Amino acid sequence: MQFDVFTLLPEVFPSYLETSIIKRARERDLINVRVHNIRDYTHDKHHTTDDTPYGGGGGMVMKPEPVFEAIETVLGINPDPTQPEPTSNIPIILLTPQGRVFNQSIAQEFSQHPHIALVCGRYEGIDERIREHLVTDEISIGDYVLTGGELPALILIDAIARLLPDVLGDPTGAQDDSHATGLLEYPHYTRPPEFRGWKTPDILLTGDHAKIDRWRREQSLLRTFNKRPDMLEKVELNKQDRKFIESLKSKVG
Repeated sequence: MQFDVFTLLPEVFPSYLETSIIKRARERDLINVRVHNIRDYTHDKHHTTDDTPYGGGGGMVMKPEPVFEAIETVLGINPDPTQPEPTSNIPIILLTPQGRVFNQSIAQEFSQHPHIALVCGRYEGIDERIREHLVTDEISIGDYVLTGGELPALILIDAIARLLPDVLGDPTGAQDDSHATGLLEYPHYTRPPEFRGWKTPDILLTGDHAKIDRWRREQSLLRTFNKRPDMLEKVELNKQDRKFIESLKSKVG
């Protein structure tokens, strides 16, 4: 899968992209991440990418010219100002607090694309013509504001990449993650079986995988019930799950 990232701060990316799972995925050509400096597409000696907003107000606004030129050049888009909507077949995603809030479902949606572009905003914001005539989607990582889109871009790359075949060592590793099933993930234990008097649940040491699977399912339901009960309204539950949830409600009630 190809990621093209457009940013004013390319130096932010290498340290994370050169570590752990993402590094191994790149080395195995499972993903390719290209980071493009928007300043390289300016044509003045100061490499200007921002200017004061029309109408006044604080902060600076990212100029449209270098952003359009960077994305159109890299993605091979033929600029056509007569088109009212963006014409790219590649998702061009603006990282912005105004976007739809990123979640596991959206990560799964993006993982189906062979190529996506990520646009990192900075300063007070971007010229609105970038939003209207260039980007095809807008994503927020939560209801708060950061100084730029670089951290959100890394979050999307990580979340999407781990859903791709062979990126994780365990081929089913992403299937049980929190939110992947609509529930929070069950607790994990490893050696030693007892630490400072705290024991691993006996069921995990039995080797009875059917009982372990059920225990894990119930622990996911319990953890979601306690921490994110709102998620239970959206997840598909079987009869056994619903019975377990009702037992939890009766204890609370």
